[in-house]
Amino acid sequence: MTHPASVPALLVFGGGYLGRAAALEAIRRGGRAAATSRDADVRRRLQDEGVEAIDPADPAALGRALAEARAVLITAPPDDLGCPALRSLGAVAGAAWPDWVGYVSSTAVYGDRGGGWVFEDSPLNAPTLEGARRARVERDWLDAAQGMGLTLQIFRLPGFYGPGRSVIDRLRAGTARLVRKPGQVFNRIHVDDIVSGLFASMARPRPGGIYNLTDDEPSSADVVTAWAAERLGLPRPPEVDWTAPEVSEAMRRFYLDSKRVSNARAKAELGWRPRYPSYREGLEAILAAEAG
Repeated sequence: MTHPASVPALLVFGGGYLGRAAALEAIRRGGRAAATSRDADVRRRLQDEGVEAIDPADPAALGRALAEARAVLITAPPDDLGCPALRSLGAVAGAAWPDWVGYVSSTAVYGDRGGGWVFEDSPLNAPTLEGARRARVERDWLDAAQGMGLTLQIFRLPGFYGPGRSVIDRLRAGTARLVRKPGQVFNRIHVDDIVSGLFASMARPRPGGIYNLTDDEPSSADVVTAWAAERLGLPRPPEVDWTAPEVSEAMRRFYLDSKRVSNARAKAELGWRPRYPSYREGLEAILAAEAG
């Protein structure tokens, strides 16, 4: 079998920030890419960048793209019915599933570990709706893959950042806050490192493989924000406690979790290494790209 990495025809279900980055990487590698979006403006932007843009509500176009793909990446989040990609693609696939299917999940499935380390085989303990939905959809995809003989990979991601989507932008906009919660740590990852991990998996697929793609240095949010402010020469933003009224409910739920996520399996099995092992290298790369 020819691995999809050598003939990168990629279909991305969910052409948002990460999905777009993966599609553009497939094109950069000399392949073709298609991506879905319900937003007409997003589809126009994708088309302008050389990505075939598909309305997921168009089953004929979705079926054609799936039949032509050598790899399928699902980045769309779950809804209250499960995974929209599993429903939509399953309805048009028939026997047309490609060599590699990747599902983007979240480290939220692990829940809070009091700052301890978690690994791919750690028990799942998601207390939030988002984490519970992700865990449910992981099971749905694993069951479907087993039943249909798919080479499914699952990627559990922490919060990710990159150009136009980082603490740099929040500091410049004046919306950043130094939210403190003693002992709270978590991982993050630059979008480019996610994409390199995905393509490393395409080159070394393992049916049912589950991988944490994270950086090497779990850190607290206030440390990252303070470092970035100093690097930009901006004053430190206001310091607030994580329980303060100005901290949104969504952000407060985020601070309920404290854990360190191991990426050792991805390194060992995929030969992958994050180009930006900590937030410092990742943020420096964003600034360097801005400077040209």
